Amino acid sequence: MADDAVFAGAALRRLRRKEGMTQAAMAERIGISPSYLNLIERNQRPLTARVMMQVVDRFDFDPRGFREDESIGGVAGLVRRFQDERFADLGIDRDDIAEFLSQAPQAAAAFARLYDTSGEGGIVGTDPLDEARREIERWRNHFPDLDRDAEELADELRLSRGDIGVALTERLRDKHQLAVRILPREVMPDLLRRLDLHARQLQINEMLPPSARNFQVATQLAQLEKREEIANIARGPDFSDEAARALFERHLTGYFAAALIMPYSRFLRACDATGYDLTVLQRRFGVSFEQLAHRLTTLQRVGQRGLPFFMARIDRAGQFSKRFVGASGTTLLDSDTSCPFWNVHQAFEQPDRLQVQQIELAGSDAAPSHWFTLARSITAADGAEGARFSVVVGIEARLAGELAHARGVDLDPAKAQPVGLGCARCFRENCRQRSLPPRATALHFDPVTRSVAPFSFGSR
Repeated sequence: MADDAVFAGAALRRLRRKEGMTQAAMAERIGISPSYLNLIERNQRPLTARVMMQVVDRFDFDPRGFREDESIGGVAGLVRRFQDERFADLGIDRDDIAEFLSQAPQAAAAFARLYDTSGEGGIVGTDPLDEARREIERWRNHFPDLDRDAEELADELRLSRGDIGVALTERLRDKHQLAVRILPREVMPDLLRRLDLHARQLQINEMLPPSARNFQVATQLAQLEKREEIANIARGPDFSDEAARALFERHLTGYFAAALIMPYSRFLRACDATGYDLTVLQRRFGVSFEQLAHRLTTLQRVGQRGLPFFMARIDRAGQFSKRFVGASGTTLLDSDTSCPFWNVHQAFEQPDRLQVQQIELAGSDAAPSHWFTLARSITAADGAEGARFSVVVGIEARLAGELAHARGVDLDPAKAQPVGLGCARCFRENCRQRSLPPRATALHFDPVTRSVAPFSFGSR
C-alpha cells in the first residue's frame, strides 16, 4: 500500500469519531497539523505511508481498513456494476462513480453488496466462488504471514537438501511419519492424492508430473503444519455460505504450498535477474506454467514488491475457471467470457508455443486499458485426455519493458489489438467476430444497406 496514493478520508474520519477525538487531538497524536488532517479527511490530500504507519501504531488499526474500496474492486469494480442496463438512462460516468466511492465508501460498498446479491427479480443466492474470489482480491492475493512461514520452512529444508521434492518427502516422513507412495492410475483413476492414515501414506497418482507431485506433498504439509494459521485467516471474512469459506481455505492451503516451493525472496530475486523469463523460472523452481502464473500474482510484500501481474485460466469456450487480479487493477477479468481476439484462444491451436500479445481494452471506462499478455495451453494435472485450458498472465504494457519476453516488441498502444469483455459487454462497432449485440443498446435495422458486422446498434 505504501507505494500507492491512498485517499482514505472517510476511513480516517470514522476512526477519529469512534475514538471520540477532535481533529486537533488526533492530529497531535499522529504528529501532523490539524489543517493537514482536515485535508486528508476531505480527500484533498492522500494518506502518506508515514501517516498511515502512525495511525496503525497509535490506534492498533488494521491498515487494510484504509483500502476498504478494494473489497468491491475500487472505481473499476463500481464502473462494471453501473454498466448494468438498469442504470443506462442515468448518465452516470466514471467521475461520478469516483466521487461516490471517495465521499461515501461505505454507501458504495453497500450498493455493491446489494448489486452482487440481486437479480432482475430481487434477491438471489450468492455464489460461493464469487465470494471466495472477492475475499482473495481484497487481500490482493498476498498473504504475508503465510509467505513468511513458508519462506522459513523452505530455508530449513534447504539446509539438508537442494532438491525440494526430496526435502518435502523427508519432512513428511521425519516429522509426520508419513511415506509418499506413487500408485498406478487404475488404483486412483479419479484422485490426484489421498491421505491414508491407516497405512501412514500420502498416496499420489502416478500420472502426475514431478511439479504436480511436489505441489501435492507441499499441500499436505500445509494441511498438517499450518492448519490453524490458515483456519484463522479463513475465519475472518463474513461469508454467507460455508462453501465460500472452504474454497477460500483451499486457496490459502495452495498458496502456502506454492510459497514453500517458490520462496518469496529467492523467487523475486530470480524474477529480477531473468527479466521474469517464464521458461527459465519454470525450470529453476521445477514448477508448471500454471503454478508459476499463480505465484506471479502474489509478489506484493511491502518494501519488496514484484511486478503487478494478473493471471487467468480459460477453457475452449472462453469461460474463466480461475481469475486473480492481484495488484494489477485490471478489469479484463470482470466478464464471464473472453474476447476471441485475445490470443489466449490461439494457445489451444499451438500448444507448445508461448503466445505474446499486447491488447487494448476497447470502449472501456476503466483505466489502465493497455496490457501485455503471455498465454500457453496446459493439460489437466493428471494428463487426462481432452482436458485442456489456456493460462494467461498479464501486466500493464507500460511496465512490460522490464520483461525478457517483451524484448523487440513495440509497445506502442496504437499497435495493440483491441479486445472487449465478451460480446455482451463490448461496444466496439463493425466487429466481424461479434456473436451477440451489447446489452443496453438499441439495435438499428436499415433495409437499404447491410454492414459487415452482424449487428448495428446505438449508444449506451
